[in-house]
Amino acid sequence: MNSNHTSSAEKIETKRILLFLAITFLITYVYSFGIVHPAAKGENVLNGSNPTVILLIAGIMFFPALGVLITRLITKEGFKDAWLWPHFKGNIRIYLLAYFGPGILTLLGTVLYFIIFPKQFDPEFGYIRGTLEASGVNPEIYPLPLSTIILSQLLTGLFLGPVMNFVTCFGEEWGWRGYLLPKMAKKMSMLPMLLINGIIWGLWHAPITALGHNYGMGYPGFPFTGIAAMCGFCVVMGIFLSYVSLKTQSCIPAILGHGAINSIAGIGIYCTTGGGNPFVGPAPTGIVGGIPFIIVAVIMVIFYFAKKEKPTAEAVDNK
Repeated sequence: MNSNHTSSAEKIETKRILLFLAITFLITYVYSFGIVHPAAKGENVLNGSNPTVILLIAGIMFFPALGVLITRLITKEGFKDAWLWPHFKGNIRIYLLAYFGPGILTLLGTVLYFIIFPKQFDPEFGYIRGTLEASGVNPEIYPLPLSTIILSQLLTGLFLGPVMNFVTCFGEEWGWRGYLLPKMAKKMSMLPMLLINGIIWGLWHAPITALGHNYGMGYPGFPFTGIAAMCGFCVVMGIFLSYVSLKTQSCIPAILGHGAINSIAGIGIYCTTGGGNPFVGPAPTGIVGGIPFIIVAVIMVIFYFAKKEKPTAEAVDNK
């Protein structure tokens, strides 16, 4: 392959990346500020009290996949190498890591949070009781104790969450890990690529972060502090999801891993006295709750990504 052909191919790939990002961000921001924000009417969506708004926010998760679809059609790229084939053979351990890893790391982060802040732990689940009562529901009407219900939710999230969230998380991961990741990995050194990829993912969340998603409202520097924290969270989570995707050359394990995170991230909040602090924990969006994820991300960077620094096709094609 001559240098002119290589240069032309690289320019085409760059245009595809920029087109994908432009389409995805445009659709997301127009929809968010034109439909979701007016529907929320300034309400903090962290409370989850408006089911219509929650449903509208869930719809945003499909926009990266829509961006991939439109970009592939416009550029006539086709769907031959769409990173949708699961490649189970030889990758079972990677799939187990993607499926159960986020849940286990979330629980470790929760335990660590309560070790550091023992006064935040409430075995009587006063926070969830207060939340139910504030919404007009009497906790005493439940046929089972709250502890049993929360344990049931924990087990459901750990074992079924990745599958239950598969469709919505596909909407994000086909875009970020199934399309953007392999293209960026061929153009950039791995460590800058992971940082930029994570920041892009975090900025894409900005419109809903400004509605209180993940970090609430009213904190110092709102909403920019929350957006910055979300970018940091996405860099860390992006390393984990990029690892399982590049190892399998498929976005399927990333979909499962993302589903696992979404299904169990808030479980520790039920055990707090006042809901915890989204910037601290016990949820993995906080710096303390996220420590196990940070440690794993660092290990992945040292033992995998740092060894694939050169932006060549081998960075993607060789597991």
